[in-house]
Amino acid sequence: MQFAGFTLRNNLFVAPMAGVTDRPFRQLCKQLGAGLAVSEMVTSNSLLYGSAKTRRRANHDGEVDPISVQIAGADPRMMAEAARYNVDEGAQIVDINMGCPAKKVCNVMAGSALMQDELLVARILAAVVAAVPDTPVTLKFRTGWNRDNRNAPVIARIAENEGIRALAIHGRTRADQYMGEAEYDTIALVKAQVSIPVIANGDISTPEKARFVLEHTGADGVMIGRAAQGRPWIFREIEHYLKTGNHLPSPKVTEIHAILRRHLADLYAFYGEDTGVKIARKHISWYTKGLIGAAHFRHAMNQLPTVAAQLAATDEFFLGYAAANDHLRYVEALAA
Repeated sequence: MQFAGFTLRNNLFVAPMAGVTDRPFRQLCKQLGAGLAVSEMVTSNSLLYGSAKTRRRANHDGEVDPISVQIAGADPRMMAEAARYNVDEGAQIVDINMGCPAKKVCNVMAGSALMQDELLVARILAAVVAAVPDTPVTLKFRTGWNRDNRNAPVIARIAENEGIRALAIHGRTRADQYMGEAEYDTIALVKAQVSIPVIANGDISTPEKARFVLEHTGADGVMIGRAAQGRPWIFREIEHYLKTGNHLPSPKVTEIHAILRRHLADLYAFYGEDTGVKIARKHISWYTKGLIGAAHFRHAMNQLPTVAAQLAATDEFFLGYAAANDHLRYVEALAA
Protein backbone atom coordinates (compact mmCIF):
# COMPACT_ATOMS: atom_id res chain seq x y z
CA MET A 1 0.00 0.00 0.00
CA GLN A 2 1.16 3.54 -0.78
CA PHE A 3 0.66 5.79 2.21
CA ALA A 4 1.96 9.32 2.75
CA GLY A 5 4.83 8.70 0.37
CA PHE A 6 5.81 5.32 1.81
CA THR A 7 5.27 1.79 0.52
CA LEU A 8 3.73 -0.28 3.30
CA ARG A 9 3.56 -4.05 3.63
CA ASN A 10 -0.24 -3.86 3.77
CA ASN A 11 -3.13 -1.60 4.80
CA LEU A 12 -3.23 -2.64 8.47
CA PHE A 13 -2.40 0.06 11.02
CA VAL A 14 -1.70 -0.05 14.76
CA ALA A 15 -3.77 2.63 16.49
CA PRO A 16 -1.94 5.05 18.79
CA MET A 17 -2.77 4.12 22.40
CA ALA A 18 -1.45 6.00 25.42
CA GLY A 19 0.65 3.73 27.59
CA VAL A 20 0.53 0.93 25.03
CA THR A 21 2.07 1.77 21.65
CA ASP A 22 5.59 2.28 22.91
CA ARG A 23 8.54 1.26 20.75
CA PRO A 24 8.58 -2.41 21.89
CA PHE A 25 4.88 -2.85 21.11
CA ARG A 26 5.11 -1.07 17.77
CA GLN A 27 8.07 -3.18 16.73
CA LEU A 28 6.32 -6.39 17.72
CA CYS A 29 3.16 -5.54 15.79
CA LYS A 30 5.20 -4.70 12.70
CA GLN A 31 7.03 -8.01 12.99
CA LEU A 32 3.67 -9.80 13.21
CA GLY A 33 2.04 -8.22 10.19
CA ALA A 34 1.16 -4.56 10.73
CA GLY A 35 1.96 -2.22 7.88
CA LEU A 36 2.38 0.85 10.08
CA ALA A 37 2.28 1.60 13.80
CA VAL A 38 1.58 5.06 15.22
CA SER A 39 3.27 6.07 18.46
CA GLU A 40 1.45 6.95 21.65
CA MET A 41 0.84 10.68 21.72
CA VAL A 42 3.67 13.07 22.54
CA THR A 43 2.80 16.32 24.28
CA SER A 44 3.24 19.62 22.47
CA ASN A 45 4.36 21.25 25.72
CA SER A 46 8.05 21.99 25.17
CA LEU A 47 8.59 22.21 28.93
CA LEU A 48 8.19 18.44 29.04
CA TYR A 49 10.61 17.59 26.22
CA GLY A 50 13.31 16.82 28.75
CA SER A 51 11.18 14.46 30.84
CA ALA A 52 12.05 10.78 30.86
CA LYS A 53 8.60 9.91 29.50
CA THR A 54 8.83 12.27 26.54
CA ARG A 55 12.41 11.23 25.76
CA ARG A 56 11.33 7.58 25.68
CA ARG A 57 8.41 8.38 23.42
CA ALA A 58 10.78 10.14 21.04
CA ASN A 59 13.19 7.18 21.02
CA HIS A 60 13.00 5.29 17.72
CA ASP A 61 16.36 3.49 17.80
CA GLY A 62 16.19 0.47 15.53
CA GLU A 63 12.54 0.98 14.65
CA VAL A 64 11.37 -0.22 11.25
CA ASP A 65 10.40 2.55 8.82
CA PRO A 66 8.20 4.45 8.48
CA ILE A 67 8.21 6.04 11.92
CA SER A 68 4.90 7.77 12.67
CA VAL A 69 4.70 9.96 15.79
CA GLN A 70 1.47 11.41 17.12
CA ILE A 71 1.45 14.85 18.73
CA ALA A 72 -1.28 16.34 20.91
CA GLY A 73 -2.14 19.88 21.90
CA ALA A 74 -4.40 22.84 21.23
CA ASP A 75 -2.03 25.71 20.44
CA PRO A 76 -0.98 26.03 16.77
CA ARG A 77 2.46 27.45 17.58
CA MET A 78 3.23 24.75 20.16
CA MET A 79 1.98 22.02 17.84
CA ALA A 80 4.26 23.34 15.09
CA GLU A 81 7.20 23.26 17.49
CA ALA A 82 6.29 19.72 18.56
CA ALA A 83 6.23 18.62 14.93
CA ARG A 84 9.70 20.05 14.30
CA TYR A 85 11.06 18.52 17.52
CA ASN A 86 9.82 15.04 16.66
CA VAL A 87 11.02 15.21 13.06
CA ASP A 88 14.45 16.16 14.41
CA GLU A 89 14.22 13.08 16.64
CA GLY A 90 13.49 10.79 13.71
CA ALA A 91 9.76 10.99 12.96
CA GLN A 92 9.04 10.38 9.28
CA ILE A 93 5.29 10.98 9.57
CA VAL A 94 3.66 13.41 12.01
CA ASP A 95 0.16 12.44 13.14
CA ILE A 96 -2.12 14.95 14.86
CA ASN A 97 -4.34 13.73 17.69
CA MET A 98 -7.92 14.91 17.45
CA GLY A 99 -9.36 11.57 18.49
CA CYS A 100 -8.49 11.03 22.14
CA PRO A 101 -11.63 11.31 24.32
CA ALA A 102 -9.82 11.28 27.69
CA LYS A 103 -10.94 14.02 30.07
CA LYS A 104 -7.40 15.13 30.92
CA VAL A 105 -6.82 15.76 27.21
CA CYS A 106 -10.22 17.21 26.31
CA ASN A 107 -10.34 19.43 29.39
CA VAL A 108 -7.52 21.49 27.87
CA MET A 109 -9.34 21.53 24.52
CA ALA A 110 -6.98 19.04 22.89
CA GLY A 111 -7.73 15.63 21.41
CA SER A 112 -11.28 15.16 20.16
CA ALA A 113 -12.43 18.31 21.99
CA LEU A 114 -10.84 20.27 19.13
CA MET A 115 -13.60 19.10 16.81
CA GLN A 116 -15.86 21.69 18.44
CA ASP A 117 -13.75 24.51 16.98
CA GLU A 118 -13.34 24.05 13.25
CA LEU A 119 -11.48 27.35 12.80
CA LEU A 120 -8.91 26.29 15.39
CA VAL A 121 -8.61 22.90 13.69
CA ALA A 122 -7.71 24.66 10.43
CA ARG A 123 -5.12 26.86 12.18
CA ILE A 124 -3.45 23.88 13.89
CA LEU A 125 -3.32 21.80 10.72
CA ALA A 126 -1.93 24.69 8.68
CA ALA A 127 0.73 25.45 11.31
CA VAL A 128 1.94 21.86 11.56
CA VAL A 129 2.04 21.29 7.80
CA ALA A 130 4.00 24.53 7.34
CA ALA A 131 6.41 23.65 10.16
CA VAL A 132 7.54 20.37 8.56
CA PRO A 133 7.13 20.93 4.81
CA ASP A 134 9.19 17.86 3.87
CA THR A 135 7.36 15.50 6.25
CA PRO A 136 3.86 14.12 5.60
CA VAL A 137 1.29 15.07 8.23
CA THR A 138 -1.73 12.89 8.99
CA LEU A 139 -4.77 13.36 11.22
CA LYS A 140 -6.69 11.03 13.53
CA PHE A 141 -10.11 12.14 14.69
CA ARG A 142 -13.61 10.92 15.52
CA THR A 143 -16.95 11.11 13.78
CA GLY A 144 -17.84 14.24 15.76
CA TRP A 145 -18.20 15.86 19.16
CA ASN A 146 -21.48 14.10 19.95
CA ARG A 147 -24.17 12.27 18.00
CA ASP A 148 -25.96 15.52 17.17
CA ASN A 149 -22.73 16.99 15.82
CA ARG A 150 -21.07 14.47 13.55
CA ASN A 151 -18.87 16.95 11.73
CA ALA A 152 -16.18 14.54 10.53
CA PRO A 153 -16.94 15.33 6.86
CA VAL A 154 -16.33 19.04 7.51
CA ILE A 155 -13.10 18.34 9.42
CA ALA A 156 -11.96 16.01 6.64
CA ARG A 157 -12.43 18.66 3.95
CA ILE A 158 -10.57 21.20 6.09
CA ALA A 159 -7.75 18.70 6.55
CA GLU A 160 -7.43 17.99 2.85
CA ASN A 161 -7.43 21.71 2.04
CA GLU A 162 -4.67 22.35 4.61
CA GLY A 163 -2.36 19.70 3.15
CA ILE A 164 -3.02 16.71 5.42
CA ARG A 165 -1.89 13.57 3.59
CA ALA A 166 -4.16 10.94 5.17
CA LEU A 167 -6.98 10.54 7.70
CA ALA A 168 -7.81 7.95 10.34
CA ILE A 169 -11.33 8.05 11.76
CA HIS A 170 -12.65 6.28 14.85
CA GLY A 171 -16.29 5.38 14.36
CA ARG A 172 -17.49 7.01 17.58
CA THR A 173 -18.02 10.57 18.75
CA ARG A 174 -16.07 12.10 21.61
CA ALA A 175 -19.17 11.83 23.82
CA ASP A 176 -19.38 8.09 23.10
CA GLN A 177 -15.90 7.51 24.58
CA TYR A 178 -15.58 3.74 23.93
CA MET A 179 -19.19 2.86 24.74
CA GLY A 180 -21.64 1.22 22.38
CA GLU A 181 -20.68 0.05 18.93
CA ALA A 182 -18.65 1.94 16.35
CA GLU A 183 -20.59 3.14 13.30
CA TYR A 184 -19.03 3.21 9.87
CA ASP A 185 -21.52 5.21 7.79
CA THR A 186 -19.81 8.49 8.69
CA ILE A 187 -16.43 7.04 7.67
CA ALA A 188 -17.97 5.98 4.33
CA LEU A 189 -19.31 9.52 3.85
CA VAL A 190 -15.88 11.01 4.51
CA LYS A 191 -14.23 8.57 2.11
CA ALA A 192 -16.67 9.60 -0.62
CA GLN A 193 -15.86 13.29 -0.14
CA VAL A 194 -12.05 13.41 -0.03
CA SER A 195 -9.27 12.21 -2.31
CA ILE A 196 -6.66 11.44 0.36
CA PRO A 197 -6.41 8.01 2.03
CA VAL A 198 -8.93 7.24 4.77
CA ILE A 199 -8.25 4.62 7.45
CA ALA A 200 -11.20 3.18 9.38
CA ASN A 201 -10.89 2.54 13.12
CA GLY A 202 -13.14 1.16 15.85
CA ASP A 203 -14.21 -2.32 17.00
CA ILE A 204 -12.14 -4.19 14.41
CA SER A 205 -11.29 -7.36 16.28
CA THR A 206 -11.53 -10.20 13.74
CA PRO A 207 -10.49 -10.82 10.13
CA GLU A 208 -14.15 -10.92 9.11
CA LYS A 209 -14.83 -7.55 10.74
CA ALA A 210 -11.83 -6.02 8.98
CA ARG A 211 -13.14 -7.16 5.59
CA PHE A 212 -16.65 -5.92 6.41
CA VAL A 213 -15.39 -2.47 7.42
CA LEU A 214 -13.23 -2.14 4.32
CA GLU A 215 -16.12 -3.10 2.06
CA HIS A 216 -18.73 -1.00 3.90
CA THR A 217 -16.70 2.19 4.09
CA GLY A 218 -14.53 1.94 1.00
CA ALA A 219 -11.65 2.89 3.30
CA ASP A 220 -8.07 2.42 2.18
CA GLY A 221 -7.11 0.55 5.34
CA VAL A 222 -8.13 -0.37 8.86
CA MET A 223 -6.63 0.67 12.17
CA ILE A 224 -6.65 -1.74 15.10
CA GLY A 225 -6.18 -0.76 18.72
CA ARG A 226 -7.55 -2.63 21.73
CA ALA A 227 -7.93 -5.91 19.84
CA ALA A 228 -4.13 -6.07 19.46
CA GLN A 229 -3.48 -5.85 23.19
CA GLY A 230 -2.16 -9.27 24.16
CA ARG A 231 -2.82 -10.47 20.63
CA PRO A 232 -0.33 -8.75 18.33
CA TRP A 233 -0.54 -11.63 15.84
CA ILE A 234 -4.01 -10.34 14.87
CA PHE A 235 -2.31 -8.39 12.07
CA ARG A 236 -0.93 -11.46 10.29
CA GLU A 237 -4.31 -13.19 10.78
CA ILE A 238 -6.16 -10.31 9.10
CA GLU A 239 -3.50 -9.95 6.41
CA HIS A 240 -3.81 -13.63 5.49
CA TYR A 241 -7.60 -13.57 5.52
CA LEU A 242 -7.84 -10.49 3.30
CA LYS A 243 -5.45 -12.07 0.80
CA THR A 244 -6.86 -15.61 0.73
CA GLY A 245 -10.27 -15.68 2.36
CA ASN A 246 -8.97 -18.39 4.68
CA HIS A 247 -8.02 -18.34 8.34
CA LEU A 248 -4.52 -18.98 9.61
CA PRO A 249 -4.31 -21.67 12.28
CA SER A 250 -4.35 -20.19 15.78
CA PRO A 251 -0.86 -19.79 17.21
CA LYS A 252 0.27 -22.61 19.47
CA VAL A 253 0.94 -22.02 23.13
CA THR A 254 4.67 -22.45 22.57
CA GLU A 255 4.71 -19.69 19.94
CA ILE A 256 2.69 -17.33 22.12
CA HIS A 257 5.11 -17.98 24.97
CA ALA A 258 8.01 -17.12 22.67
CA ILE A 259 6.29 -13.93 21.45
CA LEU A 260 5.57 -12.82 25.00
CA ARG A 261 9.12 -13.61 26.09
CA ARG A 262 10.49 -11.46 23.26
CA HIS A 263 8.07 -8.68 24.14
CA LEU A 264 9.10 -8.77 27.80
CA ALA A 265 12.80 -8.66 26.94
CA ASP A 266 12.22 -5.54 24.85
CA LEU A 267 10.21 -3.89 27.63
CA TYR A 268 12.92 -4.53 30.24
CA ALA A 269 15.61 -3.19 27.90
CA PHE A 270 13.58 -0.13 26.96
CA TYR A 271 12.33 0.92 30.39
CA GLY A 272 14.88 -0.60 32.74
CA GLU A 273 14.07 -3.26 35.32
CA ASP A 274 11.93 -1.31 37.79
CA THR A 275 9.65 0.41 35.29
CA GLY A 276 9.83 -2.50 32.88
CA VAL A 277 8.37 -4.90 35.44
CA LYS A 278 5.48 -2.54 36.09
CA ILE A 279 4.76 -1.97 32.40
CA ALA A 280 5.03 -5.70 31.68
CA ARG A 281 2.27 -6.58 34.14
CA LYS A 282 -0.53 -5.18 31.99
CA HIS A 283 0.81 -6.86 28.86
CA ILE A 284 1.08 -10.24 30.60
CA SER A 285 -2.48 -9.74 31.82
CA TRP A 286 -3.67 -9.05 28.28
CA TYR A 287 -1.87 -12.10 26.87
CA THR A 288 -3.63 -14.33 29.41
CA LYS A 289 -7.02 -12.57 29.59
CA GLY A 290 -9.87 -15.04 29.55
CA LEU A 291 -7.68 -18.12 29.69
CA ILE A 292 -8.93 -21.01 31.77
CA GLY A 293 -6.94 -21.11 34.99
CA ALA A 294 -5.18 -17.78 34.46
CA ALA A 295 -6.91 -15.62 37.10
CA HIS A 296 -4.71 -16.84 39.95
CA PHE A 297 -1.61 -16.45 37.80
CA ARG A 298 -2.44 -12.82 36.96
CA HIS A 299 -3.09 -11.97 40.60
CA ALA A 300 0.22 -13.49 41.68
CA MET A 301 2.06 -11.84 38.78
CA ASN A 302 1.04 -8.38 39.99
CA GLN A 303 2.87 -8.97 43.26
CA LEU A 304 6.21 -9.97 41.75
CA PRO A 305 8.85 -7.21 42.05
CA THR A 306 11.72 -8.38 39.82
CA VAL A 307 12.45 -9.39 36.24
CA ALA A 308 13.69 -12.81 37.34
CA ALA A 309 10.54 -13.54 39.33
CA GLN A 310 8.29 -12.28 36.54
CA LEU A 311 10.00 -14.39 33.89
CA ALA A 312 10.05 -17.49 36.08
CA ALA A 313 6.32 -17.21 36.74
CA THR A 314 5.57 -16.58 33.07
CA ASP A 315 7.64 -19.58 32.00
CA GLU A 316 6.00 -21.81 34.60
CA PHE A 317 2.51 -20.82 33.50
CA PHE A 318 3.06 -21.19 29.75
CA LEU A 319 5.18 -24.32 29.92
CA GLY A 320 2.54 -25.95 32.12
CA TYR A 321 -0.19 -24.79 29.78
CA ALA A 322 1.69 -26.10 26.74
CA ALA A 323 2.07 -29.49 28.38
CA ALA A 324 -1.71 -29.76 28.67
CA ASN A 325 -2.88 -27.94 25.52
CA ASP A 326 -1.51 -27.22 22.05
CA HIS A 327 -3.61 -24.07 21.82
CA LEU A 328 -4.94 -21.59 24.33
CA ARG A 329 -8.33 -22.39 25.82
CA TYR A 330 -10.59 -19.51 26.82
CA VAL A 331 -13.56 -19.44 29.16
CA GLU A 332 -16.74 -19.87 27.17
CA ALA A 333 -18.01 -16.32 27.62
CA LEU A 334 -14.90 -14.81 26.05
CA ALA A 335 -14.37 -17.41 23.37
CA ALA A 336 -17.89 -17.06 21.94
